[in-house]
Amino acid sequence: MNRIHTDVLIIGSGLSGLSSALSLALKGKQILLVTKEKIDISNSANAQGGIASVVDFSLDSFEKHIADTMTAGCHLNDRDAVKFFVENGPDSINYFKDLGCKFSKDNYGHLDLGKEGGHSARRVVHAGDMTGQELIATLKMAVLKHPGISVLEDHTAIDLISASKFLLSDKNRIIGAYVLDPGGNVLTVVSRAVLLATGGCGKVYLYTSNPGVTSGDGVAIGFRAGVPAVNMEMIQFHPTILFHEKVTSVLISEALRGEGGVLIKKDGKSFMENYHPLKSLAPRDIVARAIDHELKKSGDDCVFLDMTNLSAGFLKGRFPNLFNICLNAGIDMSVDPIPVVPAAHYMCGGLKSTPTGQTEIPGLFLSGEIACTGLHGANRLASNSLLEVAVMSKYVAKEIMTYTEEYSEIIPDPPLWSEDTVSNKDENVILKQNWDEIRRFMWNYVGIVRSDKRLDRALARLNLIKHEIYEYYWNFKISRDLIELRNITLVAEIIIRSAMKRKESRGLHFNIDYPDLSKVVSDTLVVPEEIL
Repeated sequence: MNRIHTDVLIIGSGLSGLSSALSLALKGKQILLVTKEKIDISNSANAQGGIASVVDFSLDSFEKHIADTMTAGCHLNDRDAVKFFVENGPDSINYFKDLGCKFSKDNYGHLDLGKEGGHSARRVVHAGDMTGQELIATLKMAVLKHPGISVLEDHTAIDLISASKFLLSDKNRIIGAYVLDPGGNVLTVVSRAVLLATGGCGKVYLYTSNPGVTSGDGVAIGFRAGVPAVNMEMIQFHPTILFHEKVTSVLISEALRGEGGVLIKKDGKSFMENYHPLKSLAPRDIVARAIDHELKKSGDDCVFLDMTNLSAGFLKGRFPNLFNICLNAGIDMSVDPIPVVPAAHYMCGGLKSTPTGQTEIPGLFLSGEIACTGLHGANRLASNSLLEVAVMSKYVAKEIMTYTEEYSEIIPDPPLWSEDTVSNKDENVILKQNWDEIRRFMWNYVGIVRSDKRLDRALARLNLIKHEIYEYYWNFKISRDLIELRNITLVAEIIIRSAMKRKESRGLHFNIDYPDLSKVVSDTLVVPEEIL
């Protein structure tokens, strides 16, 4: 009852997990898709902007998109990876159109292309301001209909199973994972390949645009399995999250600034012209630091995004979802500037991966935000996230097909999960205290602006907490709260150690002790042996 066999185990139900599951099932593979909450709760579902892709070649080009991506990423990007994703963008748009995704069109029936920060041309394919919801709804319907895909909602992955760990093979081959079900039982899932598509780690920080499921689980799980982490100090803070006492984690899309929105202070004066030639359409790292600086100077709680130069009719048509959210919060964006603050949004680093999702560990593949492919560099260009997922999910499915066809030997059964020696002692107050403390010092010490002293303090606090969590994990019955706390602790340490290694300020990483760019452009690498 507690052992399940499948061809491919996919952990995560965002755009990457769903798209890869469908591609593999259509090729005859039996898929088990595990997701921590409901199938349509993910960062992908929350994506408002769209998919960045060259569509109108009369006004745009691959070369322009590549150049914009490299500029936004402060040239920490892998140019070959950038080229791969950009040139595969149009095919990905056609794929989703063929699946039935309804993208917004202009008055002539052509795709309506948005423009966002850092882009030199209109190239963001969108579905109003609910692109993620449209994509996920379309894929969800196809996935749930397919007989070759089984979905386990409200299940939490604990750890991957390596054949070498249990002396079942001399190779560090991944053959499945342990998964916690809603009743507190641990399932042993045996598979020929595992795809981690768990998204990001926004919940490591006190303030985030991410849903509650994004606690860095996949990064922690893959890192413990032996995959190095690359550029994890590059955490993108979205500059504009709605600031409201009763409404949390609502992202105010960059597309609003693309349509003419202007960032202003409490006194009504604009300020971005003091920081960048593109003003309110500057890349996200620059806008986030500018807002942070203005708030520290003024002592105000927020700045404002002024959309009042646009008509209510246009705003309702272009941003129907956001218009209603703001209206329900008592803000008519056609009349009132929108109060906004920065918050943790997206990780531009991740676990080391090829652009097609391969890792150094046989049987383990990555897709989406969890993977550091070289596309984003030191800062993600707006709407390149869905581009990466759209392209990567197609190619990682091909890699998994090849791997599972070549790996024909019988998969040995690993032992079932055992909790014979653990206690049921319940002290959730300690878990909550540690959870809150980590998120708070990560925000204060390892946030938008950093220093060596802040990083040292963060690591010192984390080292004290680690020992408590280690004791809890091995001595008490497993729970989702404990799994998530263990994971955010590890991911926080990876971020801190990555930040300590970068002796410069580049893109999303700004250290007041090293304010300049280094002449040498290099990745930061944290390997499991440094921490585990």
